[in-house]
Amino acid sequence: MKAGADTRIRIFADLEALSQAAADFLVSLSRDAAVSKGGFAVAFSGGSTPQRFFSLLATSPYREQIAWASMYIFWADERCVPREHPDSNYKLAHEALLSKVPIPEENIHRIKGEKNPEQAAREYEDSLRQFFGTHPFPVFDLIILGVGVDGHTASLFPGTTAVHERTRIALPVYAEVPKPSRVTLTLPVLNNAAQVLFLASGREKAVVLHEIHEDGNPKLYPAGLVRPVHGRLTWLIDRGAASLLAEQTFPR
Repeated sequence: MKAGADTRIRIFADLEALSQAAADFLVSLSRDAAVSKGGFAVAFSGGSTPQRFFSLLATSPYREQIAWASMYIFWADERCVPREHPDSNYKLAHEALLSKVPIPEENIHRIKGEKNPEQAAREYEDSLRQFFGTHPFPVFDLIILGVGVDGHTASLFPGTTAVHERTRIALPVYAEVPKPSRVTLTLPVLNNAAQVLFLASGREKAVVLHEIHEDGNPKLYPAGLVRPVHGRLTWLIDRGAASLLAEQTFPR
C-alpha cells in the first residue's frame, strides 16, 4: 500500500510478522551502511511494540547478520528515570537486545534520564554533535518510532511547544508529577533522517492512523508531521492498527 513517492505503508497479519519485517529492514540497512560508509547510526524508541523486534535482533539468524562493532545506538526519546527503572527506554532495549549481542559499550549513546531534564537534554545534544559533527542537525541512518493513541511520537505530544522547536536537537519535555518528565529528539532531527521506520500495533491505534493517512492529519498529530526531507518514511502496521484504512494489502 503506497502513501506517496517517499512513503511506504506495509500491513501485516500480526505483531510477530511486523516485528520480523522490522528486523529484516534493519539488517538490510545496516549491512549496506557497514559496506558503504563503515558504520550505521540508529535511534530506538520505547513502548511495547518494539520489544519483540529487539528480541528478534538478539537471536539467530538476525544476530549473526549484523556487524555490531559498526552499529551506533541512540534513542529518539527517554523518560527522566534511572536506567534501571522499569519505565526506562534504555532498560527495555538493554534487557531485550543490547545485553545479548557483542556491541561495544562505547557505541551505545543513551540519554541520561537520571539527570534533570534540561541537563540530560543538553548533554545528549553534546553527544550527538560529537558523533555527527556540527551540522545543524544529525543525519541518522535510521530512526525507529512508534505512535501513541493521542498521535504523539518520540516525546513530541500534540499541542506542546516542543513540536514547534526548529533549532535545538534535543529538548526536555516536562510532565506533572507523578508522570516522569522526558527528553526527546526534535522534529527537525526526525525529518533529517535517511530512513524513518514507524511500528504500529493494535486496534487502539486505528483511529489515529486513519486520520494521519486518509484524512490528511487535520489535527496535526506529531506522528503525522514526520516527513523526512531527503529520506524515506516506512510504516509497518499490523491488522488491528490498519483496520480503519481503506486499502489493506498484506505483503508475503
